[in-house]
Amino acid sequence: MTVSFTTTGNRGLDLEEKLIFEQDKAGRTAVDLPDVPAHDNRLGVAKRKKAMGLPGLSEPQVVRHYVRMSRNNYAIDAGIYPLGSCTMKHNPRLNEKMARTPGLADLHPLQPQSSVQGALALMDELAHWLMTLTGMPAVALSPAAGAHGELTGLMTIRAALEARGDARKVVLVAESAHGTNPASAHMCGYEVESVPGTEGGRVDLAALKKRLGPDVAAFMITNPNTCGLFEDDIVAISAAVHDAGGFVYCDGANFNAIVGRVRPGDLGVDAMHLNLHKTFSTPHGGGGPGAGPVVLSKALAAFAPLPFVVKDGDGFRLVETEEQSGAQPYGRMKGFNGQFGVFVRALSYMMSMGSDGLRQASADAVLNANYLRERLQNALSLSYPGPCMHEVLFDDRFLAETGVTTLDFAKAMIDEGVHPMTMYFPLIVHGAFLIEPTETESRASLDQLADLMLGLVAKAKAKEVEFFKASPTLTPRRRLDETRAARSPVLRWSPPAPKLAAE
Repeated sequence: MTVSFTTTGNRGLDLEEKLIFEQDKAGRTAVDLPDVPAHDNRLGVAKRKKAMGLPGLSEPQVVRHYVRMSRNNYAIDAGIYPLGSCTMKHNPRLNEKMARTPGLADLHPLQPQSSVQGALALMDELAHWLMTLTGMPAVALSPAAGAHGELTGLMTIRAALEARGDARKVVLVAESAHGTNPASAHMCGYEVESVPGTEGGRVDLAALKKRLGPDVAAFMITNPNTCGLFEDDIVAISAAVHDAGGFVYCDGANFNAIVGRVRPGDLGVDAMHLNLHKTFSTPHGGGGPGAGPVVLSKALAAFAPLPFVVKDGDGFRLVETEEQSGAQPYGRMKGFNGQFGVFVRALSYMMSMGSDGLRQASADAVLNANYLRERLQNALSLSYPGPCMHEVLFDDRFLAETGVTTLDFAKAMIDEGVHPMTMYFPLIVHGAFLIEPTETESRASLDQLADLMLGLVAKAKAKEVEFFKASPTLTPRRRLDETRAARSPVLRWSPPAPKLAAE
C-alpha cells in the first residue's frame, strides 16, 4: 500500500515559518486584556472604530515564531562573518549594558540642559577621544552615519570656500573610494570627476596633479581604500591638493585598520567621517543604528555644523545658534544632537579597550586579513600583489573556464555554514571577492574558512557546475531572483483576496 503525505518544508530543526499574520486566528491572544464596557467613552473621538489588524496568537506561538525567525539569521555569535563592510563585527555585551544604564537610556532631547549634564559630559569625552585618535582639532558629532558624514564634511568644505569667496565647482573622487562619495558630492551641488588608480590599486598621483586646478574644491579618498590597500602617497596627495587651494576629504569607514597607529590629521586630511558602528563597536547590520561624526582640520573647524558641546564655568552646554558659537557654522544636519545610544556604546568600547587595546585591535585586523591572503593566494586570484590592510581582495580569474561565477561560489559557501564575503565590490575589480575577517577571529576559525574555500575551489576546478548552480540547498529558501528582489521588493503583507462564490 502506498502512503501519501504532504511535506512540511522543514529542514531538521530549521522550521518553515509562516508570516506572523498568516498564523492569525480570531479570539487568540497572548495577554489578558481588561474588558472595556461598550458605553466607555473615555477616548472620545479618538476611540478606534475598527480592528487594529494585529494577528491573534497564543503566547507559545509568539515565542516560537521569533525563536524560529532568529534561527534563520546568521550572526557573529554563530560563526565567522567575513563580509567586507562598514560594520563592526565585535560588539561586547558591556557596551549594551552601558547603553541601557538608567539615566542614559531614558533621556529626551528636549530635556533642560541642566538635567542632562552627564550626557553632555559623555559627548564631550567622546569628542576628546575622536580628536586625539585622529589628530584633528574639531569634531561634529551629529551626523547619523557614513554617507551623512560625507555630506557634512563636504558642506563644511563648501562653507569654508564660500567664506573666502571661492566658487569652486568640482570634486575629484578616487576610483578606489567608497561608492557613496560621488553621490554625496553631487548632492552637495558639485560636479564629480573620477581620478584613476594605478595597476597597484592606489591613486595615480600624476593623474591627480594633472587634473588639479582652481576649479577643484576637494579630493575624496578612502584610506585604506576599498581594495584593502593603504594609500602610500597620501602625504604627497594632500600637499598637492592644498597647493591647488582645495581640501582633502578622507572616507573614514576603514579607520579600524589604522586606529591607534596612524593619525589622519598628520597625513594632511581636512575632513573625515568616522563610522562609530564599525571602528568603535555598535551592532549595525540591517541598517542601524549608526553614527558618523566628522573630524575637521584647523582650516575647517570654524565652519562645523551645530550643535556642539562646550564646557564653561556653569558646566556643559550645547551651542545651538551661530550667535552662541562665535564661529561660522553653516547650520545643522539633524534636528537634535546625534545618535546618543551609539555614543554611549562607542565610548564604552574605547574606555574599556584603552589606547593600547585599540592599537592592538587594528594590528590583529590587518594580521588576520594577511593570514587569509597567504592561505588563499595560490588557489584564488589575488587582485593586487603584496600585503593588504584589514581586508583582502581576490577576483574571479581563478574561475575562468569553470562555468562557475562569483555569485555561485558565494551561494555554495552558505551551504558550508558561513556567511559569504562581499561580492562584486569594489566595482573596479571584476568578480570581486572582498574578505574582511576583522580582529576577533582565531587562527582556527581563519583556517576553517580557508579550508572550506579551498575545497570549493577544487570543486570549481573539477567543473562540478551543477553543484554550484544548485546552491544553496540547505537553507529555508533556495536561490532567489536577486534582481527582482532589489527592483520590486514586497515590503508589506496584504491579506489574500476573499474567494468569490462559484457562479
